Amino acid sequence: MELDCSFQSMTGILSLVTRWIYFIIAVVLSLLAIISFADVARGFLNIGNTLTLTAGILNILHAVLLTIIIVEILETVLVYFRTSRVLVRPILIAGLTAMVRRILFYGVEVIQPMDLLVDAVVIAVLTAAVVLVGKEEYQEVKSG
Repeated sequence: MELDCSFQSMTGILSLVTRWIYFIIAVVLSLLAIISFADVARGFLNIGNTLTLTAGILNILHAVLLTIIIVEILETVLVYFRTSRVLVRPILIAGLTAMVRRILFYGVEVIQPMDLLVDAVVIAVLTAAVVLVGKEEYQEVKSG
């Protein structure tokens, strides 16, 4: 009986530590999202200083996509606070956004066809996972 109380006490302490770590992560991600969004605004202000308009637009788009990635990860942490569980869908969306961001860089790099094919396959797999996991998580939230 005493062992059960000790175990529950340790579990409670570890749960509190986990919540504090997630809180610190949420604060850091919030700050990063604000800084990243400020980079988007700076990109708009400096769009005339780039070599070409296309380069300026790509820089802004990269900053926007990075902000989306940060916000999706932050959303995962916030959902953990609300439900005490980690949802996979926002993480998959962040991965999908990162892959799209990577492909946009191909506009300014020399690439091998195999690299492009691998990235396309990864995007297809992530997209399928987002759809499947999204349906499953929706059903769990709906029923629970």
